[in-house]
Amino acid sequence: MALKLYGIPNCDTVKKARAFLAAAGVAHEFHDYKKAGVPTDALARWVDRWGWEAVLNRAGTTFKALPEADKAGLDAQKAMALMLANPSMIKRPIVEGEGVALIGFKPDAWAGAF
Repeated sequence: MALKLYGIPNCDTVKKARAFLAAAGVAHEFHDYKKAGVPTDALARWVDRWGWEAVLNRAGTTFKALPEADKAGLDAQKAMALMLANPSMIKRPIVEGEGVALIGFKPDAWAGAF
């Protein structure tokens, strides 16, 4: 699997992650959630790996703007449906590749992975 970085291009954290990969000379493909959507199989894989609570970005404005009824009673199925409908609610960036699976950008963790 070629290295793929999932995110939104105007997100500051994604920009930092992309700059990190470029500076390290790490080739990668960028998958823009907004333009290309979120592959259902990828989201299911992330939820299996990290849990829906880690994948769901509760700190973002998209999640905060949801009606209280949508936020109530969250479970994996409901959270995944919300993330598929609103990709901005997915933690970013997510990076996957041969032997690499990272969520969020933490330079120290990334330095150890590449």
